[in-house]
Amino acid sequence: MAKHLEFGKLGESEAQEFLRLQGYQILQLNWRYKHWEIDIIAKEGDILAFIEVKSRSSTDYGEPFQFVDLKKQKNLIRAAGVFLKKINHQGDVRFDIVSVYNRDGKKDISLVKDAFWGRYS
Repeated sequence: MAKHLEFGKLGESEAQEFLRLQGYQILQLNWRYKHWEIDIIAKEGDILAFIEVKSRSSTDYGEPFQFVDLKKQKNLIRAAGVFLKKINHQGDVRFDIVSVYNRDGKKDISLVKDAFWGRYS
């Protein structure tokens, strides 16, 4: 596996553990529909959260969460819409971003709840 893919997988694993410690119940990992992917689908209480994980070893070009651009947001919203229809979900949903900053063995993990909004249909 390419080094950047390994780094990303490690970040996703760290994000999962972080979310569990925050009280999230992990439901799905790397859920795919066509060419769209949602890194983590989880519940926090009664809220269904679609979570994008961004891992970086440097903040030279910005914080990890800043790499979830408008195109990525639209794709996550579309994928979430498909997922919601498949499970016939009727409750609250939101989009979160977990930033994993890992450089020289030092980790910093942060969570942005309700990072963006969208229509699901």
